[in-house]
Amino acid sequence: MLYFLQQLLNGLHAGALYALLAFGYVVINGVLHRTNLAYGGVFAFCGHAMILATLFGYDVLWLTWPAAIGLGVAAAFFYAWVAGFILSRHVLEPLAGRSPNSVVAATLAVAIVLMEMSRIAADTKDYWLPPFLSQPIVFASRPGFQVTLTVNQLSGCAVAIVILFLGAWTMNRSMFGRSWRAVSDDPVAAAMCGVDGGGVFRGSVIAGSLIAALAGVLAALHYGNISFGTGMIYGLKILFVTAAGSYSSPSRAALGAAAYGIGEALWAGYFAVEWRDAWMLAFLAAVLVLRAPARD
Repeated sequence: MLYFLQQLLNGLHAGALYALLAFGYVVINGVLHRTNLAYGGVFAFCGHAMILATLFGYDVLWLTWPAAIGLGVAAAFFYAWVAGFILSRHVLEPLAGRSPNSVVAATLAVAIVLMEMSRIAADTKDYWLPPFLSQPIVFASRPGFQVTLTVNQLSGCAVAIVILFLGAWTMNRSMFGRSWRAVSDDPVAAAMCGVDGGGVFRGSVIAGSLIAALAGVLAALHYGNISFGTGMIYGLKILFVTAAGSYSSPSRAALGAAAYGIGEALWAGYFAVEWRDAWMLAFLAAVLVLRAPARD
């Protein structure tokens, strides 16, 4: 029982990362209504930028470790804002009304560019952050076994929960949330009612990119490294999770993604980890097939 509890707790942090990514993805997809393959690239690019900026601040600028991490976090959010602005104004807005395939091709190109920029910036080397807030907190124990989470994991989960609650409140209660729902349902009717569809679109893409950057920062602090190709697999997972969950409700998509992260941790605890992604993605594909509307 304690082993199961440990695997369940291990899944909380992964579930928090997936929940953040799913929330941000649906914020963008709700107004885009197209497959966005660049989202995972933004996540990995910002996480990698955080690692490089942190190590630069510590090794070159001689900053203290907390100050260097602060520099890295600031760099990640700055690049997320720039990436979101460019992605919105110069890629997604011009293609929003075009063929879905054009958006898929363009966002795939953006993901590849971001991946290559990260690789070139790191000179094709893997840089690692040293363990951060790795002190274990014991939740339960028995002779020879303890159920623990690190301070890093608990802090990451707490930050994710706070951001998700604030995001849910914003989408449900604020003027932006009401405008977002109007543009998501019918952009033409929303424009006729005075809603600035272009502003909502740009705000959604930038907000989603900032949420992806937060997930990248939390992943970098926990795992210590984000490889160049990480964005592809994370982007694919979030695409499947949100497709199986909900494109109209960021909060519902976040809950489904959190459950997916916990499921991954349970699989890794009881089955061969090499087959984890294959079986989990196969499960999501089966859910999509079963949920597909029947045709006469």
